Amino acid sequence: MSTTIKNIVVVGGGTAGWLSACILAKQLNCSASPDVSITLIESADIPPIGVGEGTVPTMRETLQLIGVDEADFIKSCDVTFKQSIQFNDWLHAPTTNQRHSYHHLFNYPHTPGFDLTPYWLMAEKKHSYSEYVSFQTAICELNLGPKRMTDRPYQSSLAYAYHLDAGKFASFLAEHGQKSLGIKHVFGTIADVSLADDGSIHTLFCQDGRQLSADFYVDCSGFSARLISETLKVKFVDKGDQLLVDRALALQVPYSDSDKEIPPFTISTAHEAGWTWDIGLTQRRGVGYVYSSSHTSDERAEQILRQYIGEECAGLSVRKIQMKIGYREKFWHKNCVAIGLAAGFVEPLEATALLTVEATAKLLAEKLPTNFDGMAYAEKSFNSISRYAWDRVIDFIKLHYYLSKRTDHKFWLDNTDPSTAPDSLLEKLAYWQYNLPSASDFASKYEVFQLENYQYVLYGMDFKTQINDITSRFPYANQADIAANQLSQHAKKMSKQLQSHRKLINNIKQYGINKI
Repeated sequence: MSTTIKNIVVVGGGTAGWLSACILAKQLNCSASPDVSITLIESADIPPIGVGEGTVPTMRETLQLIGVDEADFIKSCDVTFKQSIQFNDWLHAPTTNQRHSYHHLFNYPHTPGFDLTPYWLMAEKKHSYSEYVSFQTAICELNLGPKRMTDRPYQSSLAYAYHLDAGKFASFLAEHGQKSLGIKHVFGTIADVSLADDGSIHTLFCQDGRQLSADFYVDCSGFSARLISETLKVKFVDKGDQLLVDRALALQVPYSDSDKEIPPFTISTAHEAGWTWDIGLTQRRGVGYVYSSSHTSDERAEQILRQYIGEECAGLSVRKIQMKIGYREKFWHKNCVAIGLAAGFVEPLEATALLTVEATAKLLAEKLPTNFDGMAYAEKSFNSISRYAWDRVIDFIKLHYYLSKRTDHKFWLDNTDPSTAPDSLLEKLAYWQYNLPSASDFASKYEVFQLENYQYVLYGMDFKTQINDITSRFPYANQADIAANQLSQHAKKMSKQLQSHRKLINNIKQYGINKI
């Protein structure tokens, strides 16, 4: 093994492997530097695990970083735009006459020099929180796209992410990574792994007799965690006592009407023992049910999923996925870092899977030392940051469940039991009962979800913040009313400028995206 880190092997393809490889190759300038090489090895016999089809706005930054043309990406990966997650029935079980719904938008709450949140509280909630603080709610409800045809690639006055076909996205990244970023691609199934005297990974042995050696390894092998777990024996920290769902059923549902409008948001609907995701792509919907096997049977879960979809799912087979909720005790050990499912998994809510891949790969590119003399510090720092970030992700995901007032099933009663919530979340909620959440509550830049994300969920879920003498502490009610009215007017203006979501996608496929 050399004293410098020149050769990197990524084990596992799929979205996690190829996205990590592309980020590393770009950040380490592999296409221009003969000193650093990245090789991705994947087995043609092992299908990818992930069904993740949702992203968050950081994906725009990532695609720009690695040099992807946005129009090509949209055309190749069955992409639609995502501006929000709409949460249905999470607060109360639905009745014949009443259902609860709220948006977690990607446009941050409007702050014209001050936070509108206390003024929404004072206004006795005449409007939903998202409607009061952002014009994006109206755009979503009208099923409008976030871009105008005159907007340049990755630019818009509305924040957005993407829905995508995960399989097509992995293939797209594989082609881009090899052609544009200098990544080497090898098909092979790993039969054995040898270790060096210091316990680090030395050589990968393939079933066909080939051998691969590198200075550093990235484990993107999914739940099997071929290197970090099977070889290096790094333990798994189970968080199933906090996040109770552990299984998912997934279906791909073709559109019965090719002209049917596509919601520009993910639809997340709560059910008796879990929740469904509903993602509209251009040719089909991706729909799945995430649930707790301790609270319902697989048969009942499939029944719930098929009832939700209706007649369109007749004759379609369901894919069953078992999920291990938690993360590795160490994400970096010796000369190996785990990314994606090999590192951990917290369930698909809020599109955390691809988000953590992006964040971890970028952190690795930043921390990877040029020389093995820096390895000990890099490993310690990386693990500390990653552990903190994963714990905060769990806090945010648990928040959605913990605030529920549903009592129709033991699943919801267990989720609202304080013993199933992290202390770090309970401390914040206790403080926010009498104080507004603030940016200082999220002081680390490695907080994956920030103040604005929490505001949308807290007040979408009817969280009570009672502030003594609120009118004297926040004396700008007139200005707040003006600002809220301006947002309403801006929503009407934008609704006349934006196309329907499906029409926008069709136009991009036909004409591309303006680059002038």
